[in-house]
Amino acid sequence: VLVYESEILEDDVTICGSVFANLSVATGGTDSDWIVKLIDVFPEDTPANDPNPRGVKMGGYQMMVRGEVLRGKFRNSYEDPEPFIPDQITRIRFDLRDVNHCFLKGHKIMVQIQSSWFPLVDCNPQIFIDIFKAAEEDFQPAHQRVYYSKDYPSYIEVNLKQ
Repeated sequence: VLVYESEILEDDVTICGSVFANLSVATGGTDSDWIVKLIDVFPEDTPANDPNPRGVKMGGYQMMVRGEVLRGKFRNSYEDPEPFIPDQITRIRFDLRDVNHCFLKGHKIMVQIQSSWFPLVDCNPQIFIDIFKAAEEDFQPAHQRVYYSKDYPSYIEVNLKQ
């Protein structure tokens, strides 16, 4: 899991509207899942709720605001899936769905990027295959890379209001 976290916010930041993940990625396989999560990180000194029968601590709590998965072979079309070319940088863009959320002053904004969200999403065998027909021997390891440079940017696209 790649984790990116902002500094402590000096002002409220409201995200209102569309949120998109724009990633420059490469995989050692011919298919891969890409998961992006947008998270509101509470301050360490946030008091626990009262009553709190389960003893949940709110200090440092990470509240998922949005999370979405893209099965890579469907990056351009659900009707015509395409394999990745192993280790070739590919740009992908997917919708994290609309949101209306205010990250409060004192909180942090976190983004997590990962390639598996099991058991919420079934395991990807990392090869271009009908996953529902995949046999145990079809599953293979693959190296995943996320690039973030001028030539190969990765970023979250949002509408902000302050």
